[in-house]
Amino acid sequence: MAPKGFHIREATVHDVNALLELITDLAIYEKEPDKVVNTPELMRKNLFETPYAHALLAFHGEEGSSSEPIGLALYFFNYSTWTGRPGLYLEDLYVKPEHRKLGVGKALFGQLGKVAQEKSCARLDWAVLKWNQSSIDFYEKRLGATAMNEWVGMRLEEDGIERLKEFR
Repeated sequence: MAPKGFHIREATVHDVNALLELITDLAIYEKEPDKVVNTPELMRKNLFETPYAHALLAFHGEEGSSSEPIGLALYFFNYSTWTGRPGLYLEDLYVKPEHRKLGVGKALFGQLGKVAQEKSCARLDWAVLKWNQSSIDFYEKRLGATAMNEWVGMRLEEDGIERLKEFR
């Protein structure tokens, strides 16, 4: 049960604007505000019509009240060839600065853990920016997470994906 003062629920299609607002806030926090090109239409399509991802939202106030969104956990499922089971990948976790240190982040992780157990996930993975030491400390000390130091994240963006044509 969430501590008094906020509640968490699965996002619905009616939450698209709140999701985009929190995603934009996160991008500003991560010093990349111009990188958000997501739209309400893309959110509706990719989270609710063909659900490639899922989201949990934290709201200020008690459940059932109309209240402001204060936190977000956006996740999707992957598959581990080694364990033979699904995994849950946390793409984004964000809590508005004025609501931090109230247990919102812990409660979002608690809900993610519940989802992971319900789906029989072997792992819950996420990435954190190297400069975000307060989050790294929280993940390691409070959650008991292990840094994946021997792995390097790799990425192709749209132009790189386009260049893959040469290998077809």
